[in-house]
Amino acid sequence: MKKLFALLMAAVMVIAMFAGCGSSETQQPTADSGETQGAEATGEATENAAAAGAIKLGMCGPLTGGAAVYGTAVKEGMEIAVEEINALGGLQFELKTADDEHNAEKAINAYNSLVDWGMQIMAGPVTTAPSTAVAGECAADGIFMLTPSASGVDVIEAGDNIFQICFTDPNQGTASADYIAEHKLGTKIGVIYDSSDAYSSGIYEKFKAQAEVVGLEIVCAEAFTADNKSDLTNQVTACQKAGADLVFLPFYAVEAAQVLTYANKIGYEPLFFGCDGMDGILTTEGFDPTLAEGLMLLTPFSADSEDEKTQSFVKKYQEKTGIVPNQFAADAYDVIYAIYQACVDGGVTADMTAEEINEIMVEQFTSMTFDGLTGAGMTWMETGEVSKSPMAVVIENGVYVGKE
Repeated sequence: MKKLFALLMAAVMVIAMFAGCGSSETQQPTADSGETQGAEATGEATENAAAAGAIKLGMCGPLTGGAAVYGTAVKEGMEIAVEEINALGGLQFELKTADDEHNAEKAINAYNSLVDWGMQIMAGPVTTAPSTAVAGECAADGIFMLTPSASGVDVIEAGDNIFQICFTDPNQGTASADYIAEHKLGTKIGVIYDSSDAYSSGIYEKFKAQAEVVGLEIVCAEAFTADNKSDLTNQVTACQKAGADLVFLPFYAVEAAQVLTYANKIGYEPLFFGCDGMDGILTTEGFDPTLAEGLMLLTPFSADSEDEKTQSFVKKYQEKTGIVPNQFAADAYDVIYAIYQACVDGGVTADMTAEEINEIMVEQFTSMTFDGLTGAGMTWMETGEVSKSPMAVVIENGVYVGKE
């Protein structure tokens, strides 16, 4: 029924006329053009897109609850990209978002509501467990899926039409061990990880394996689960007693905020090192951001980069939200532009079915090269895994500063 409804909805949509279908380059507004495209202009462009016939993009993610910092960042980043693209004229997008509360079952419900709406491409979900659940649905229904931030390997194993724009958990674990060893950041390594979470445990397993290769000594590895993550004092204390001078934290900002707060309380001052899930800690509700001073993490995006494209995005995001964008917002922005490039080069039009678009998108993503905020020269393997390199950033004076 979902497929039939989507087909009927698509059949009555007006064909979206657009320029540059054969081009391998995607036009993106520069910082100067962004200044002339105000909120009114972009808002009108979005409304016109819906009226004239647009490709329907769906996103579900945690817009409420403990993981909302990630879902809202993705939503805001995508909205900026859609507004920019629609203001260009030609190919148009219509974006609809749904809340999954970082819950796999609710993500399926959100997905079904988006399919009933007529979604032709899934630009999400946001976190790993919901994305793994939704990926199976997209694979079965023939709907192309590009997640901005679900880095678990299980996500892309669901089907050949499931792609990631973030680097995978194994890559993060391996890259973190390599970076720590190469820069001699610690001699005794402590690890705290969520054994019940695919994202966290996946990174830890690869980190542990690579640590042995590069000669890092893990003196303490403390696990927690979703059932007992409200109190991580024992894990922090164990790392302190083991003499860990660097503590690796492969999990999300909410739990990391708890770790940093307790470490400060007991006077424990190792170097804390995280992955992309740590991004957003400065805006975590109830957390004193000064306690994150010196925290390092691997991420594909640094808001202090001086290139024109990044600065344009940062400016627009701050005007829209009042805060500096994190890598979740930047990855989300890249998701929309990567889809846009594939649609333009593949000749996608709004009257096509989701299944027809799916075939074109898979062909384009496995052959194209994409330059975005989170990496230049991105390519994708047939498995759906992206090829790009992370960068290290450190929090200094309340902002993320690139180390390279």
